[in-house]
Amino acid sequence: MTPAARNALDATASDIGLLVARVGFGGLLAVHGTQKLFGWFNGYGLSATQAGFEAMGYNPGKIFGTLAGLSELTGGLLLLLGLFTPLAAAIALGTMLNAVNATWHGGFSAFEPALLFAIIAAGLAFTGPGRFSLDSGRPWARQGIAWGAAAVVLAVVAALITLVFKWAL
Repeated sequence: MTPAARNALDATASDIGLLVARVGFGGLLAVHGTQKLFGWFNGYGLSATQAGFEAMGYNPGKIFGTLAGLSELTGGLLLLLGLFTPLAAAIALGTMLNAVNATWHGGFSAFEPALLFAIIAAGLAFTGPGRFSLDSGRPWARQGIAWGAAAVVLAVVAALITLVFKWAL
């Protein structure tokens, strides 16, 4: 096999890996959103989610619970499709940073899933969606260090704003 052919296969393997990561992670995150919003997949539904957010100190729970569900669903679906990937990763990461904060008191096993989702979202912000995505080859497609860093900064700022409102309201 020539070096050029090996490089092409390696690039394809990376794109397949990104596809698997995006579809798996994005799909799971979207499912979490549907659990919160609609009660699908044995979820609690919107009313119980909103009450749970009130109990965690996110007041008003109607706004924060709905926003969390919508963020998980939207960010998850965009990542699954590989569409507007840095923005989708920022949505997912910001949401998961708040989830880590909300579950921190329960110890590592309580916040580990949210932390894992946050790590994957941050990684996808930098790598981009890969060739097998709706972003691929489009004029709006963005990836790399600058876009990854911008997505992480946006996520952190959004998470901090949410926490400020949580603590202030």
